[in-house]
Amino acid sequence: MKEPVRLAKRLAESVPCSRREAELYIAGGWVTVDGLVVEEPQFMVSQQKVELHPEATLVPVAPVTILFHQAADTDMSISSAQQLIRAETRALEDHSGIHLLKQHFVRLVPCVPLETNASGLSVYTQDYRVTRKLTDDGATIEQEYVVEVAGELPAEGLKLLNHGLTFNGKPLPPVKVSWQNETRLRFALKGVKPGQIAHMCKSVGLQVSSMKRIRIGRVSMAKLQAGQWRYLMPYERF
Repeated sequence: MKEPVRLAKRLAESVPCSRREAELYIAGGWVTVDGLVVEEPQFMVSQQKVELHPEATLVPVAPVTILFHQAADTDMSISSAQQLIRAETRALEDHSGIHLLKQHFVRLVPCVPLETNASGLSVYTQDYRVTRKLTDDGATIEQEYVVEVAGELPAEGLKLLNHGLTFNGKPLPPVKVSWQNETRLRFALKGVKPGQIAHMCKSVGLQVSSMKRIRIGRVSMAKLQAGQWRYLMPYERF
């Protein structure tokens, strides 16, 4: 029986390639052990069958951005996010073509928090460029919410929602608010602050029963189902 060795060492000897190249192949998800993908170069093997995918590349794994349909009242701390955003909850409609890797689920940074008690589109990223974009330009990136309301809107209520209300003692900038149907309002606004939408509705005599964010900038949640996620498409920009 062969003595167990690190997977990177076995692959380097069998391909052959350098140890560093072997580690890149393994981290990229291109190596199987007895038919199962293993992404850990330190994984110990002895007599198992080790194979390198014929289309394997040495290109380093690029950071990813994940779009997640978060349910209302969900604890989305980093530890909770890692439990909810996993291989099993990836949407079948993910057409990004990105090869799923375990390392896509580590070092994810949450961006653009949802409104208080809202559901909908959440963003988690490994890409510092996305983090910087959503942080530095957060006040100018438009977000779209669909808000289910109850109550009677006064005659000037819709006009006030669009412009004329205050929040935390300060005038709110103009926003775009319109009826989507008899009980649902569409809010398109920038730099939304926690509690702002509910406060705006209350100010005109409406009670909020639910809120869902469906868009951040130019990126839409589309048909992503609650509890599922997809990769940001290569061409999508916030």
